[in-house]
Amino acid sequence: MNQPRIGLLPLYVALYDRVLPGLREKVVPLVAQVQEQFQARGVAVTASPVCCVHAEIAAALAQFDKENVDLVVTVHLAYSPSLESADLLAASALPLLLLDITPAAAFPRDAAPELLLYNHGIHGVQDLATMLRRRGKSYDVIAGHLSDAAIMERAVALARAACAARRLKQTRALCIGGAFEGMGDFRIEAAVLRRTLGITAETIAPAALGPSAEKVSEAEIEAERQLDLQRYRAEISAEVHRRSLRLGLGLRHYLAQHNYNAFSLNFDAFRESEGPVNTVPFLECCKAMARGTGFAGEGDVLTAALVAALAAGYGLTSFAEMFCPDWAGGSVFISHMGEFNPELAAAQPLLYEKEYGLSPARNPAALGLAPRPGPATLVNLAPGPDDTFRLIVAPVDVLEDATHPEFQKWVRGWFRPRLPLGPFLERFSQLGGTHHSALVLGEHAESLLQFARLIGAEGCRM
Repeated sequence: MNQPRIGLLPLYVALYDRVLPGLREKVVPLVAQVQEQFQARGVAVTASPVCCVHAEIAAALAQFDKENVDLVVTVHLAYSPSLESADLLAASALPLLLLDITPAAAFPRDAAPELLLYNHGIHGVQDLATMLRRRGKSYDVIAGHLSDAAIMERAVALARAACAARRLKQTRALCIGGAFEGMGDFRIEAAVLRRTLGITAETIAPAALGPSAEKVSEAEIEAERQLDLQRYRAEISAEVHRRSLRLGLGLRHYLAQHNYNAFSLNFDAFRESEGPVNTVPFLECCKAMARGTGFAGEGDVLTAALVAALAAGYGLTSFAEMFCPDWAGGSVFISHMGEFNPELAAAQPLLYEKEYGLSPARNPAALGLAPRPGPATLVNLAPGPDDTFRLIVAPVDVLEDATHPEFQKWVRGWFRPRLPLGPFLERFSQLGGTHHSALVLGEHAESLLQFARLIGAEGCRM
């Protein structure tokens, strides 16, 4: 997972440096406390020096842009006049959080008067918030004391949402083989994806991977094969394994060469039995997701971009597809032909030769695995009318693995939604959910609704 990165902007007033020269050193430790709290929760921090005036704030924002932060977080160490910062913050494309905190947890009726000098930043927050709203700048406010763990958890959730939104808007997605014939729910014109979500999508035929696959050396194939024998329980011949690795490594190099961070492939377009593109690279699809590259099946670059974004912001994420309802058990069976993120696996995945009779392509290497049980979040990015999008967010519980021995050579899993199964499926389709989704381990519903807002989509929690 790429760490979300915030730009921490401490604000202060120049007046106090003239009339209260010893005050700054007493309030500055709050900045380090905030930084430590973010870092302890897996968020990287670029902290600017304490800023009082327009020029200092401009320099800080320039540094944030240079370091590609996902979210600007302000901390008012005292009152800070809004006109020093409002125009600059309003002009910034970066999302903004006003962290409304103070050093002291209490200001009771018996407080010593000097305590107010260290704890009056809230009216600076109010001044700035008013001016940002007047300028049409969107912002979030989280208020409380750092002793309340929920304060930082909410701030981190917003940082993850901002990281995912930034990644989505920077996605370069590759479609290999076009979309599956007749499958329409995820199809969006490339120009619309670019204009509405910032996703750049390009399409190639499977044969275009040939030159990259041909350049893969025997030594590279063998090195990757040895890694696989350590990562997976291998029940596969070296021949089948090696031909899948040649194409898979060729695909990996092609993605890197052209700076794609998401891709989708249409298995039906892989129809050659000879040459370097003589199988379907299911194994590499799995490995790509493990590295944080987005993937979805059948030419669905929209969901592939979503998987890449969620992996960046939230970590363990996989492409997933609902297949069968278990009405009696109140759960849904998820599966696909051979694509799932092995980092989510409940046990060591099985590497095997998959029987493939859908085209003349040769049998591929594939993984059999199931996600580990526990809370998770199902996420679906659904196209709507007039080039709009809806993000459907469903907290679920992943169940234990299959018990039937023949399921070992499948991508398989069951989840139980928090709603009864019938109403869940009704609601999902009434909201227009597509048949391709992302599964993220952990409880992230509230943060994902913030992600929806940041990408300009309607957020719907189930």
